[in-house]
This record gives sequence, structure tokens and C-alpha cells, in this order.
Amino acid sequence: MSIALERELTNLSSAARRYDARHRKIPKIVWPEGMRMAVNFTADFDAMLLRRLLNEPPMQLAKGEFGGRVGIWRLIALFDGHGIQSTIFTPGRIRELYPEALRAVHASGHEIADHMWEHRVPRDMQLELDHLQKTSAALSSITGRKPVGTRSDHSLSLLKQEGFIYTSHECADHLPYYLLDADNANEMLNLPFHYAIDDAMFYSFAWLGSGNAAQRITDTDRVFDMWWEAFLQQYHAGGYLNVCVHPFVTGRAQRIDMMDRLITRMKAMPGVWMPTCEAVARHVLATHP
Repeated sequence: MSIALERELTNLSSAARRYDARHRKIPKIVWPEGMRMAVNFTADFDAMLLRRLLNEPPMQLAKGEFGGRVGIWRLIALFDGHGIQSTIFTPGRIRELYPEALRAVHASGHEIADHMWEHRVPRDMQLELDHLQKTSAALSSITGRKPVGTRSDHSLSLLKQEGFIYTSHECADHLPYYLLDADNANEMLNLPFHYAIDDAMFYSFAWLGSGNAAQRITDTDRVFDMWWEAFLQQYHAGGYLNVCVHPFVTGRAQRIDMMDRLITRMKAMPGVWMPTCEAVARHVLATHP
């Protein structure tokens, strides 16, 4: 082995160890009495904001608008019908666009959490703080209190400063775990989600400006089977599942029907806890500090 290659491997190993040290895993989480696993149903309610940031054409913007006008209401009805308390991650600017939908989300007892101001995190930290505070103010005008959770890559130091208790952005483990920043500081609980349980990965066409070769309109029965198998695996392990949907994606009728069937089947299994992300976070923080 050459000296240069040996030095490169040493540097890679060192970087991997430093990165691993930023993730503090919880080997086994004890759920509330009688519960063997937790399932968070989450929705990223960003409507057309990401489409606008990417300067996508009108038809893409219209898909996002459908989410605000129709899809979010279907999700509220779905979760309410099953007695599920979901978490809606939403940009602050959605408060300007669809305030009645957010009021309905809150009135039904669902959590409203941060999803950035306009679906981006500025690289300038002062501007980032401004965005974070504007979002908190916008959402608290609906709920009466500041959000405590986020789905974003906001700086952990700013999140801690602003009173957040969890993030749901990374997927370094299948169970909730503690995450630290690059300076090994500002520890925060992460509730992992993965794109394998994200509707946009299966039901999107022209996703993020992709061409025809990248189209993926997946049959709902296939998604049902994959997500059910993912649930079963975690159920037998006594684990955790974070299901991520979007109002403009799953808000379409046949996909809402698939979610209804999936939730019905999950609820038939004993010991499945379906609370908000905040409830899961507060439980883990209290029992596995």
C-alpha cells in the first residue's frame, strides 16, 4: 500500500469516527406501558413553496396548490377519522397562504411544527435566525405557543436557543437518537425518517425538475405492501416508524384510500402507539435522557 493511500484511508477513518461520535444511539427504547412500538404520521405541508424556489413551471405549482386547497383537508379527515394525532411540518409562509387549513389542523389536536420559513435554510446565520423566528411567530399565531419540533437542517445551536426539543431530519438509526453538531455540542433528539417511507419518492412525476426517465408513478398497492412490511419489521423489533406524506401527493383520492387501509391494518395490531412527534420526543427525553 502506498504512503499516500495509507494516509487517505487514515483520514477517512478519522472522519468517520468523528461523524459517528456525533450520533448517540439509544439501544432499546421503552415505550409507554402496553405499547410495543411508536408510529408517527407526519405531513410536510409545503404546498407550492419548494416548487417556487426551484422556479418550476405552472403545472408543478398547481400540484402544490392542490395540497393546500384539497389535500390537507383530506389528510385532516383521515387522521381525525382514525383518532390519530399527527404532526404537520409546515413552512412559516403557509400561515400567509392557507391559514384556515392550519387552524383546522390545530383544532383537531394535531401538532404544527417547523419546516423552515420558505422551505430553505439560509447559509448566513443571522438570516437563518430571522427565518426561524419568523416561522415560530407565524405558527404560534395559530397554536398560541412556539413550535418545539422541526424538519429542517437548521443549526442545532439556533434550535436549542429558540427552545426546540427535537428535529426529524436525519436517519442514522431506526430508533430515535441524540444528534450533536460538528463541534460535538448542542445535543438534540432526532426522530428519524427515511425516504423509503416518503410518498414523494413513489408518486411523483417531474420531481425536482427530473426528466421523463426519472418518472415514478407507483401503484398504491405496491406502496402499501412495502410500507406494511416496514411497519411489521419495526413492530417485531419493538421499534419506531415515521411515515412522511405530503398533502399534494397523498392528498389524491386513491392514495388517501391506501393510507386508510394501511392505518386500519396497523391499528389492528396490539400495542401500537400513534401520537404526535412531540409526544414521542417528550417520552424519550424523559425516559432516556
